Amino acid sequence: MKFSEAWLREWVDPPVTTQELADQLSMAGLEVDSVTPVAASFSGVVVGEVLEKAPHPDADKLSVCQVSIDGDEPLQIVCGARNVATGMRVPVATVGARLPGDFKIKKAKLRGVQSWGMICSASELGLAESSDGIMSLPLDAPLGKDFRNYLTLEDQAIDVDLTPDRGDCLGLMGIAREVGVINRCSVKAENVDPVATSIDDRVEVDLEADEACPRYLCRVVRGVDVNAETPLWMQERLRRSDIRSLGPVVDVTNYVLLELGQPMHGFDLDKIEQKIRVRMAKQGEKLILIGGQEVELDGDTLVIADQEQPLALAGIMGGESSAVGETTKDILLESAFFSPRAISGKARCYGLHTDSSHRFERGVDPYLQSKAMERATALLLEIAGGQPGPVVEAVNQELIEQRPVINLRSNRVNKVLGVEIDRAEVLDILTRLVMEVEESSEGWRVRAPSCRFDIAIEEDLIEEIGRIYGYARIPTHRGAFSMEMRERREADFDLNRAKQLLVGRDYQEVVTYSFVSPEIEAMVDPEQTGIRLANPISADMSVMRTSLWPGLLQTARYNQSRQQARVRIFESGLRFIRDAGEILQQNVLSGLVSGERTQEQWGDSAANVDFYDIKSDMEALLSLCDSPDQFQFSAGTHPALHPGQCAVIQYENEQIGYLGMLHPELERQLDLAGSTYLFEIDLEKIKTGSLPAFESLSKFPSIRRDIALVVDESVTFESIRNMIRETSGKIIKDIRLFDVYTGKNVDSGRKSVALGLILQEKSHTLTDQEVDEVIQRVLHRLSDELDAKLRD
Repeated sequence: MKFSEAWLREWVDPPVTTQELADQLSMAGLEVDSVTPVAASFSGVVVGEVLEKAPHPDADKLSVCQVSIDGDEPLQIVCGARNVATGMRVPVATVGARLPGDFKIKKAKLRGVQSWGMICSASELGLAESSDGIMSLPLDAPLGKDFRNYLTLEDQAIDVDLTPDRGDCLGLMGIAREVGVINRCSVKAENVDPVATSIDDRVEVDLEADEACPRYLCRVVRGVDVNAETPLWMQERLRRSDIRSLGPVVDVTNYVLLELGQPMHGFDLDKIEQKIRVRMAKQGEKLILIGGQEVELDGDTLVIADQEQPLALAGIMGGESSAVGETTKDILLESAFFSPRAISGKARCYGLHTDSSHRFERGVDPYLQSKAMERATALLLEIAGGQPGPVVEAVNQELIEQRPVINLRSNRVNKVLGVEIDRAEVLDILTRLVMEVEESSEGWRVRAPSCRFDIAIEEDLIEEIGRIYGYARIPTHRGAFSMEMRERREADFDLNRAKQLLVGRDYQEVVTYSFVSPEIEAMVDPEQTGIRLANPISADMSVMRTSLWPGLLQTARYNQSRQQARVRIFESGLRFIRDAGEILQQNVLSGLVSGERTQEQWGDSAANVDFYDIKSDMEALLSLCDSPDQFQFSAGTHPALHPGQCAVIQYENEQIGYLGMLHPELERQLDLAGSTYLFEIDLEKIKTGSLPAFESLSKFPSIRRDIALVVDESVTFESIRNMIRETSGKIIKDIRLFDVYTGKNVDSGRKSVALGLILQEKSHTLTDQEVDEVIQRVLHRLSDELDAKLRD
C-alpha cells in the first residue's frame, strides 16, 4: 500500500516528522518499506500562461510562444510540443532553473530565435516516465506560483508492506485510523452523504452464488462524459500511489480503492444484456479480459455475468466486452463484498494479480460497499457529470459473518504482555480502534469492527493492546541461561568465506528442500538408493536427497521458465547416504551455472558458459584451502554428467567431488534450455583452510622465458606443470599457459602447448647461463617422460 503523506495528513495530522511517522507505523506492525520523495528535485519552475503561439520562421516543428508568468512583460519561449496552445496554463522553467538530472536552463537561440526558458512536460519534471507533450494545468492555476508549491511536491510517498491479516489497512482510511490510535489524536470523520437520484433507471441483480458474494450493489449513471479530464489533484494522488490516470471512470474507482479500501468496477451499461447475475462460471466458459487476455474458466470461479455471457472475473478483473470505452455514455457502477474464500488463489490460477484481488483475498469490510458507492458517484458526477439512478442492493445478511464477542480479562492482558496497563488506557485503545466495548467483572466484552477479520480470540485483542501501547514501553526481562564458548581454529576451512567468494563471482545462494521426488533423484544419482520417508509431505517430496543437484536443477528450470536464462546458483547443506544400514549426513557445497557468461553489455560479445568457466570458479574456491596445489582434476564419469565433460576432484589422492556438464539426455528430460554445468564437493574432506603468511619480496628482477611444446593430446597441463616444478625447484615462480593449438604443422594426435615461465631468485640477479641450465633440465625431463618436443 503506497500513499502520499500529505493526503494522509488530511485525514489525521499528528505532531510528528515523516521519519517518526514511518517508525510508528513499523513498530505498530505496518512495516514501512520505503519513504521516497514524490517528485525529483528541481527549482525555478513556475506556473505560466501561453498568450500567443506563432510558427517558427525556420523550423516547421517549432513554435514561438509568448508566455506570461507574472502579468508583466511576457517571455519569448521556443517550444517543440505539438499540443501547446494559446490560453494554456503550463509549467515554465525560467532562465536559471534546474531540472531533474541537474539540467540547467539557460537563455538560448533555437534556429536563430531567442528563447528565455522552457515549457515543460511531465517527464521533463520527473513526474512521468514519458509524455506526449507539455503538461497542461487547470485554467485557475495561479500565474507565477512556484510549481512545487502549487502541486505540493514537497511530499513523501510512504510504501507500507502489510501482512496478509491486515486487509483493513489497504485503504487510506485504515492507515489514518491506525495513526490516530498510535498518536491518540482525532481522525477526519468518515461520513459520506448519499447522492440524490435524478433518474429511476436500475439494473436487476440475481445473487445466484450468495455464499461467495453475500452483498452486491450497483447503480446506473447516465450521460457520463468519459472523455472529461480527471482533475490534476486526483491524478497526482493516484500517481503518488503508482497508479496511472486512465480516464474519469477508472480514476474514480481507483481513487475510492485507495481512499476507502473498497475495489469497484464500472461497466458500459449498453453492453449489459437485461440484468446482472452473480454466479459461478460454467466449466470451460471463456472470457476475454481487459487487455485482451482470454481465459478458460473453471467451475469454481465466481463471475459477474449478464443474461448472455460472463462480464468479469468477480473481484479480480473486468471483461473487455463490457469495458468503458471512448464512446460510452451510460455506465453501471459495481460495489460488492466477495468472500475471501471465494477469491483466494483464483487470480493466480489465471496468471493474474490485481489491486482488487489483493484486497478481496485479504478481506474487505462487508459493510463498506454503500459508502464506497456514494463516494464514487459523487466524485464521478463532479468530474464527468451524469444522472445517477438509485442504488440496487442484493444481499443475504445471514451469510455475512458477524465478528464474535470476545471476553478480555484484564489480568490476562497483564500476564501475556508482562506489564500492567491501566484499565482506562486499555479502554481508550480499544475504543479508538473502533471496537464495541462493554465492561465486565473480569475486564471487558469486546466486538471487533467488521473490517477486522484478524481478531477472533482473546490473544488477538491483547496483541492489539500491546502494539498500540508500544513494544518499546514493555520492559525487557532476560532469562538466566548458560552459554558454552566453543573453540574455533583459525586454520579451519571457512564456509562463509567460500560463500562470499562465490557471491563475488556472481552466484546467488539458494536454499532448497532436503526432500525431492524419487524420479528426479533416480535420474541424477541412480547409483544411490534414496531414503524414503514414512510420512512424506507429498509424492514429489518423498525421498531424502543424496545430492544437492536435484534442488539446483529444479531451481534452474523454475527460473528459465520465467525468462531468466542466465542462472548462477549455489547451495550448502546436507545430503543423506545410506551406508551399511546407517544413514550418513554429509555436508556438501554444490553449484550450477547456465546461460551467458556475463550479463548483457556493450563492451563484450555474448558467449555461453563452458566447462572451463565453472572449473575456474572451482579452482578459486579451492584456493581457500590449505595446499591448493594438492587438488587434482582428472577425467571421470558420473551418471548425471556428460561423458566427455566430467572431472573428478581429488585431494591427496582421495575423491572429494565432481565437476562437469549435465548429461544432454537428462537436460532434455528436465526441459532445461542450453548447457548446464554443475559441481559438488564434500566439505568434510577439506576441513583445513589457508592462513595468510608473509613472504618477503625479491629485490631482484624476474625473467620470463616462453616455450612451445608439442605433446600428445592426452597429456594434461597439470602433469606438465607438476613436472616443471619438480625439476626446477623454487627458481620458477609461475607457469602460465597462454596458448593451446592443434592443426596445421602439428601432427595428428598431438597438440602445441605454449607456456610462459617466470624465473626469479631472492639472493641475486639471475644470469642467462642459470636460466638456460634450468630450462634445459626442464626440457630434458619433459622429453624423456612425456615425449615433449620444442615446436619449431
